[in-house]
Amino acid sequence: MNSEQMLLGLGASELRRCGNAVADEFIATRLAETATGENRLMESICAVENRRSARKRVERNKGAPGVDGVKTTELAGVLNRCWGAIKASLLDGRYEPMHVRRKSIDKPGGGTRDLGIPTVQDRLVQQAMTQVLNALYDHTFSDSSFGYRPGRSQAQAVERARRYIQQGANYVVSIDLSKFFDRVNHDRLMSRLAERIKDKRVLKLIRAFLNSGITLETDETIYPGEGTPQGGPLSPLLSNIVLDELDKELEKRGLRFVRYADDIVIFVRTRKAGERVLKSVTRFLRERMKLKVNEEKSRVELPWNTKFLGFRITQMMGKTRLSIHPKALERFKEPKRSADNFRRK
Repeated sequence: MNSEQMLLGLGASELRRCGNAVADEFIATRLAETATGENRLMESICAVENRRSARKRVERNKGAPGVDGVKTTELAGVLNRCWGAIKASLLDGRYEPMHVRRKSIDKPGGGTRDLGIPTVQDRLVQQAMTQVLNALYDHTFSDSSFGYRPGRSQAQAVERARRYIQQGANYVVSIDLSKFFDRVNHDRLMSRLAERIKDKRVLKLIRAFLNSGITLETDETIYPGEGTPQGGPLSPLLSNIVLDELDKELEKRGLRFVRYADDIVIFVRTRKAGERVLKSVTRFLRERMKLKVNEEKSRVELPWNTKFLGFRITQMMGKTRLSIHPKALERFKEPKRSADNFRRK
């Protein structure tokens, strides 16, 4: 019995009666509301088995403390003392997240990436939300989306890309989103969430997480008003919900593509077609989705010149092969980066 079934108290026979085509939507509906239509998504988030699973996940992931200094090893004690009050505030819609601690790490290609580190308690709440919202959303996502999804991996994404090249795609359109996680429009995201989430307590809590202040390394606190800080369990799911709009647009156009988080590659037969796709998709992202494309890094290339998730795809005697991209090989030769050191702090 999987975690969704445990949350719902559903047996395998009941799920089989639903049929494979509708079982996922059946689970999602049961998580979201009672048979009478009453919203119960927050109750599903607070369910005992869901909370236990979230705690184990947060403890297993370890990670640095947030602004309150509490470590993951102290989470069990916090819950023993405070879960009753935490649960009551979630069910009443009164829960207020603490500030997120910002930590900058070096990026492989130069520059830095800003991570947002929630407190351990907020990570637990976000993880509990993510587990339930995954059941609500994941089955609605594109088959070409692979990042941060249960049962999907980078290896599957790269293999799908290789297959498209094998099937005759001669050029790859690489779309590079500039600081995507920092530029997510809150109002557009909340509007999309409200299409499927009817429990106002859950919407209010997501908005609170989006708006929670960010404490910088200088101890100054800022309120950016946009973005989903990388580092919390909820951020990857929210990014998939945002970019699902792009996935559906690419599907509507009949394009072959693979997306892993904000890494996007589209496969075409000719350079001319690729340039046309790059121009139109860039316009869609900028005008419709209010996102910024890095035009210097977005390009139309031959497959063996394209780096996707650290790999490139080569062709020889009619067969395609995967190999590690030279730039990725250079990274393997470098000393352990600051991110590894950061995780041990």
